[in-house]
Amino acid sequence: MKRKMMMSTLICMLCTMVWITTINAEAVSDFSMNTSDIESVNGQFTITLNGKNIKDLYAYEAKFNFDPNLMEVVKAETTIKGFSVSPVIKGNVVTIAHTKIGNVDGQKGNMDITKITFKAKKAGSSAVKWTSFRILDHNLKDQSFTLDKSATFTRIFSDIAGHWAKANIMEMVTKGVVTGVDNDHFAPNKNVTRAEFAALISRALKLKEGTKQPFGDVKAGAWYYDTLKSAYDAGIITGISSNVFAPNKSITREEMTTMLMRAKSYTTGTKVEALPNFSLKKFNDEGKISEWAKGSVGFAISSGLMEGRSGSLFAPKEHATRAEAAVVIKRLLAGS
Repeated sequence: MKRKMMMSTLICMLCTMVWITTINAEAVSDFSMNTSDIESVNGQFTITLNGKNIKDLYAYEAKFNFDPNLMEVVKAETTIKGFSVSPVIKGNVVTIAHTKIGNVDGQKGNMDITKITFKAKKAGSSAVKWTSFRILDHNLKDQSFTLDKSATFTRIFSDIAGHWAKANIMEMVTKGVVTGVDNDHFAPNKNVTRAEFAALISRALKLKEGTKQPFGDVKAGAWYYDTLKSAYDAGIITGISSNVFAPNKSITREEMTTMLMRAKSYTTGTKVEALPNFSLKKFNDEGKISEWAKGSVGFAISSGLMEGRSGSLFAPKEHATRAEAAVVIKRLLAGS
């Protein structure tokens, strides 16, 4: 009974007492936050809290900031014997606490204090910041440390590990420009449709709401209706005819390039027609590039917005993939 009362008293002191003494952390002890992985397919990340030159740690309380919309707390654990409080989450702050039990000395020296495991809810990057650490020594005297230790973690899609476009895809995911086909997959080699690519540009450039579009096959209520109106008003899209856009048709590489260059024109104010013409003789399939696309393709290649499918082929009539779309949008934003 006495042990339970003592344990309850310590936990209450950790969580509710007024902390009077504030000690410079650098002058007394040093703390660090380490993790073995900052990138994960399953989205689980474990942080180890380390302490150096610890004088007398009988009980502790640690607070972290995180985004509960992006991450969840899985568990906290320590090798220090005693009793741990389950993580307490209030808003964007999680608090963990632990105390030794009985008439024993506190921990001294250099040590791994505790481990806390988070799990990212979806692909993208999210950060955890260790903001404070409080210690009770074995005489129940307290010390308070204000900290600023952070780490950024990235949950990647399972089907882009090792993919040539992984870094660009994840950058666009984190910026909210592209999304996966589900929480675990991006489908990088899947064809992208004309509506999907137009929507990516609209989202990336934060185009204002459009007022009109002339295409009979773009119906109100379709998921792409508003974004296509915005892209049309901005002069970024045209149809395959005067009143047909073919939103669900897989976009070809030359179509993607012309749409991309109109987006470049929108961001720079330079008309596509005024862009200089560059030779496409480096490509063995130059003759397959449509006349209406050659100017855009030449400038896109020379400016680094587009590349060939191989050193000698542009592949204008082949369909663009979701990975290629993410990469060129990233390049567009970098140069806008």
